[in-house]
Amino acid sequence: MKKCAIITGGTRGIGLAIAQSLAAAGCNIVITGRGESTDALPTLSQHGTGVLYVQSDVSKPADREKLLSQTLDRFGRVDILVNNAGVAPRERRDILDITEADFDFVMDINLKGSFFLSQLVAKHMLTQNSGGRIIFISSISAYVSSTNRGEYCISKAALSMVRTLFADRLAEAGVRVFEVRPGVIQTDMTAVVSEKYDKLIAEGFSPIKRWGQPRDVAGVVAVLCRDEFDFCTGDVINVDGGYHIRRL
Repeated sequence: MKKCAIITGGTRGIGLAIAQSLAAAGCNIVITGRGESTDALPTLSQHGTGVLYVQSDVSKPADREKLLSQTLDRFGRVDILVNNAGVAPRERRDILDITEADFDFVMDINLKGSFFLSQLVAKHMLTQNSGGRIIFISSISAYVSSTNRGEYCISKAALSMVRTLFADRLAEAGVRVFEVRPGVIQTDMTAVVSEKYDKLIAEGFSPIKRWGQPRDVAGVVAVLCRDEFDFCTGDVINVDGGYHIRRL
C-alpha cells in the first residue's frame, strides 16, 4: 500500500520540492495552497503516484478539516504530514512598532495552523495504528534575531517547542516527529532581499558559500520519512550550509 503525504504550501518553492521528492519515493501526494488552482500537479503526477490539490488556508479550522477529509476520501489514509505553509510579515517593522494585526497574521499560519493541523492529523494517525511522520519546516530564525521581523522569529521559535511536544506525545504510537531548519534558501520569499544575501554569502556568511536550494531541504525531508530513522524522534536538522556552527 502506498503511503500518503500531505504537504502544506506545496505549490511552489520548498513545499513543491518536498512534494516532488516524496512523489519520487512512491508516495501519493496531497498539496495545499490558498489559490483556486495550481500548475504544480503535472510535475508531480509524472512520478506515477496519485496527486490531489486541496485549496486550503491552514489558519482556518474548516479548511483543516476539509484537507483531512478530502485526503481520506481520495487515498484512505495519511502517513506523512509536512507542515511547510508559512508567511513572512506583510511589512517588516521594528519590534517596537509591530501591531497585533501583524503578529496575528504570522502566528495564525506559521504557528497556530501548523499546531492544530498536526493535532488533527495525529489523531487520525493513531486510529490507523501504523505509525507515521510529522515534519515541521522551521527556519534558522528559530534562534537568530531579526528585530525588523520579530513576529516571524517568534513563530519559528515556538514551532520548535511544538515539535518537541508532539515527538514526546506520539513516540509510543510510532509517529516520529522532526523539525527541519532551512537557512538562506533561494525562493520567492528571499527574492526581495537577494542582493543582501548575495553579499553575505560571498563574505562567508556560512561555511558552504552558496545559496541553499529547495531541493536541499526536500532531500532531507525524504530521508527522514524513511524507515531507517525509526529509532529517532524530536530531532532538529539544520539545512543551512553550516550557518549554525559557531566560528571565530
